[in-house]
Amino acid sequence: MISSLLGKKIGMTQVYDAQNVLVPVSVVQAGPCSVVQIKTVATDGYHAVQIGFSQKKPKNTASGELGHAKKAGLDVAPRVLSEVRLTDASTLKVGDILTVASFAEGQLVDVSGVSKGKGFQGVVKRFRVAGGPATHGSMFHRRIGSIGMRQTPGRAWKNQRMPGHMGTDARTVQNLRIVKIIADQNLILVKGAIPGANGDDVVVRTAIKGQPKAAK
Repeated sequence: MISSLLGKKIGMTQVYDAQNVLVPVSVVQAGPCSVVQIKTVATDGYHAVQIGFSQKKPKNTASGELGHAKKAGLDVAPRVLSEVRLTDASTLKVGDILTVASFAEGQLVDVSGVSKGKGFQGVVKRFRVAGGPATHGSMFHRRIGSIGMRQTPGRAWKNQRMPGHMGTDARTVQNLRIVKIIADQNLILVKGAIPGANGDDVVVRTAIKGQPKAAK
C-alpha cells in the first residue's frame, strides 16, 4: 500500500476531539484514486505507481489520455495524474482503487498544493516592508524606498525585494494531525490550514518528518 492520495480541498471547519477541545480543521476529499500505471526498474529504471483522481469530460480528453486510461480498465480518463516514487516493487496492480483506508486517525501527514494567487503586489504586502510614515503630507507611504547605492556598486543587489507576482507557488504544510476520517464520504479532516483555495487539488501523504521512531 502506498502512502499518498490525490484529493481536493473542500474548506475549513471546526470539530470537537476526544478531549472535547474545539479543533480547527481543513476538510480534504482524498480519493478514491485509481492505479493507472505501475513502473518498475525493468521497464522505466525505477519503481513508482501512477495514480489518478477525479474524471475529465470526454470533450476535454485527448485520444492519448483516453488510451492510457483504457489500459488501466478505465472508461473515463482521470482529471489529475500523479506519480508516487517507491523504493521497492509495488504489490498493487493496475486498476486497483486507493481510499482513505490508507490513513488512520491521529497520524501525521504532509499536504502539498498550490497557494492562492494574489496577482501583482507591492513590497508592503508581498514582503511585509514597513513602508513610510502614515501621516498626511509625507508623500511616502507604501513605496519600496531606496534599493541600491550610488557609483559603487552602481546597481541593485541580487535578490533585492521588489514588487512582483505573489502567490501561485507550490507549498507543502508538514506534520498535520488527522483528527477524523469519514470513510463513506472519502473525507480526511486535518488540524490546521493547507495550501490553496477551496476546490483546488492537493496531495496527502504520510509525513516524512515527525513520525514516532520504531522501537529497536
